[in-house]
Amino acid sequence: MLLVGLDARDLATTRFAVSPLWEVVASVRILRGARRFPEYLPWVERVRPRLAGLDWRLLADLVPEPAVVIPTFVCPPPATSQPTLDVELATLVATPAEAVRASLDGQPGPRPPRLAELYDDPPAGLARLATVVRAYADVAIGPYWPRMRTLLEREVLLGAARMATDGVQGLLNHLDPYVRLEGGTLHVDHIVVSGAVRLDGRGLLLVPSVFAGPRVWSNFGSPGQPVLRYPARAVATLWERDPTPRGRGLARVLGRTRAALLHELAVPTSTSELADRCGLSPATVSAHLGALRDAGLVGAHRAGRFVLYARTTAAEALVAAAP
Repeated sequence: MLLVGLDARDLATTRFAVSPLWEVVASVRILRGARRFPEYLPWVERVRPRLAGLDWRLLADLVPEPAVVIPTFVCPPPATSQPTLDVELATLVATPAEAVRASLDGQPGPRPPRLAELYDDPPAGLARLATVVRAYADVAIGPYWPRMRTLLEREVLLGAARMATDGVQGLLNHLDPYVRLEGGTLHVDHIVVSGAVRLDGRGLLLVPSVFAGPRVWSNFGSPGQPVLRYPARAVATLWERDPTPRGRGLARVLGRTRAALLHELAVPTSTSELADRCGLSPATVSAHLGALRDAGLVGAHRAGRFVLYARTTAAEALVAAAP
């Protein structure tokens, strides 16, 4: 158990962010230990053949299997709420050499040759790493990123709504089963990390994650804002590609297209993404969403420049009741 001391300044500066770079790194862990993460197998089966011609061993060396500890410099805390991968890679490449070496010194076991080269010449090694990350991301993450981003933005919106109604304590106590706030102490139930730390006014950065797996990840000891990464919900829906409704009965009542749209809206999604996933024109999707919204089955909210649609409570009950 890790005990994190929070004061009023920490609670006041708690914020959310999304991290494409973390998703890249965390996905390597899933890819290397796929048998332990069955909910990701559809993604693994699609991505492995695409990676066959790509040399991503330097990235793999930094995420050992099983990955108990990942070097902190690989995933710096996002400086903004929605950084691009290029922005995060620029931060990675600018990591001081002494920070790279200190992080690698903390890794257990012998150092592979590629990491030894990184240790000996951090600037050159980080430049190579950034190139590898970009190539890997284009293949393994890029095709899924729009839907991943939508899901992660939904997590941020839900967290912000919880904080608005229940305060920071209510937010943290509903964030994840392995996290709870008691008094001024945040209890984080890690598998191997224990002890006590204080944030001393640096605040807490909350990062929902698609590839975190079933547990939380944290970085409280490195420079920058302390980070707590936690699993997003409904991750398995990201890999579904069958637009056919699960229940024929629901399709008979609503029609095949509207039933399919409700099925896709298990995760808030934009009109363009729905059109792409269901093989429909955006205009057709908009018309059906309008009908579903008028019936009280779909709601809409704005996330940045996107309007995201999601099932209402009534729709959730309807879908659950369908045979």
